[in-house]
Amino acid sequence: MGYIKVNNEKVTKEVASELMDICPFNAFEYTDAYLSINASCRVCKLCVKKGPKGVCEFIDDSRPKIDKTIYRGIAVYIEQRNNKAHEVGFELLGKAQEISKKTNEPVYAIVIAKDASKIVEQCLSYGVDEVFVFQDDAYEDFNVETYTNAVEHFYKKYQNNVILMGSTPQGRSFAPRIAARLRTGLTADCTMLDITEEGDLLQIRPAFGGNIMAKINTPNNRPQLATIRYKMFNKPNKVVPFGKVTYEETGNLSKESTIKMIEKIEKPKVNDISEAEVIIAVGRAFKKQKDLELIEPLRQKLNAQIACTRPLVENGWFDNRLQIGLSGRTVKPKLLINLGISGSVHFIEGMKESELIISVNQDPNTKLFDVSHYSIIGDIYEVIPKLNDLLKEIGVV
Repeated sequence: MGYIKVNNEKVTKEVASELMDICPFNAFEYTDAYLSINASCRVCKLCVKKGPKGVCEFIDDSRPKIDKTIYRGIAVYIEQRNNKAHEVGFELLGKAQEISKKTNEPVYAIVIAKDASKIVEQCLSYGVDEVFVFQDDAYEDFNVETYTNAVEHFYKKYQNNVILMGSTPQGRSFAPRIAARLRTGLTADCTMLDITEEGDLLQIRPAFGGNIMAKINTPNNRPQLATIRYKMFNKPNKVVPFGKVTYEETGNLSKESTIKMIEKIEKPKVNDISEAEVIIAVGRAFKKQKDLELIEPLRQKLNAQIACTRPLVENGWFDNRLQIGLSGRTVKPKLLINLGISGSVHFIEGMKESELIISVNQDPNTKLFDVSHYSIIGDIYEVIPKLNDLLKEIGVV
């Protein structure tokens, strides 16, 4: 990378006008006899090549290229609480194994816990090449400072290529700390991952309000660090364990922390739509909150959980824990029925992996139909009663 430097001692009004005419991106601004470059600049270098000599200069500030051959291994941090692993870690192991086939590098699991025995067995059963274990009484509760010390030790010792983490509340506080400590980048809330044969991780996520899908890579930084939401990928098939286990020495790792645990308050367990097998999702086509009663017979007959889109949370109709999408929950039920949902990128990315998707919408061109297995074009106020009658006719109880 690099940037364009303007040598303003050589700038006159005529020179500024000439450069403004040359630039195809309108990146030059001339104010109070001072020529500057704004964020529209694409570093095309036309001003350097065709502009007045010596006025614009390209400054190459790129770092020396790294030797990618010394970085090997795709590592997955296995999040745990009370010595029980979060399922997102196993999903990431599946994706890591998939992309590792392009680079022929091993897949590692990183476990930090007071008692990691059960989690280690689970990781091995999912076909991990090696499990690196940091086991210590000090790791009973998650502490972002002491856990970061462990991951820093792992990376500096093994120089691995990629570190993947779940985009959970813990992961969202943990991953940025690791990125800062290791002086590398972080792409958060990825929805897709791929890798080049050279080992450059392609991190794909919605950007600019969901209007585009950005493909991000950091070819000159290691490790490559990304967080991925729960329910985005499938867990790998279980195998006869063949990997090995390495218990890291934790005695020399700092356990000092400015964070002190005062009290633990267990939150009451609530139904999580991420775990639901049947979901009915409702959108802004519902004109009044009372109209949601229309779906009650359908909900009862299918034993479904109700979910919603962001506008209905903002209306105060639903708790935000029932929202589907990148700013809510990611779901992968056996059956998902979408009623009156337009289908923004954020919503689609949060439900597209569902096994069977049925969508009802008046707009035949809605993007939601592109990911649906069955699409019904119609007004929800006409379609829902017919669905209720249909279930009654075929005897669904």
